[in-house]
Amino acid sequence: MRRLFWLGVGLAVGALVARQISKAVHAYSPAGLAETARNSAAGLVDSVQDFSGRALQWVTDFVADVREGMAEREAEIREAFLNGQMLTDLDPMDAYDLDSDDEKYR
Repeated sequence: MRRLFWLGVGLAVGALVARQISKAVHAYSPAGLAETARNSAAGLVDSVQDFSGRALQWVTDFVADVREGMAEREAEIREAFLNGQMLTDLDPMDAYDLDSDDEKYR
């Protein structure tokens, strides 16, 4: 019974070792190298598509923010025009407090 047990263990270990060797041989064969290159290229394409999707979302969000700001400013101008007021804040730099101690505007 012991001999049969050790024969089974030997066959199992031999099968596992043979499988690992065949995987290594396939990985370094021309077909295996081509498969690795193909998978790498597919991963690169997926990464580029993911980045371009995020960049497109950023641009879309930016455009929406600009349009929202434009609509607010147009409403202010329209209200001032209807009330007969003069617009004194036409200089866009007036929106920033340049006299502050905050260094991010300098």
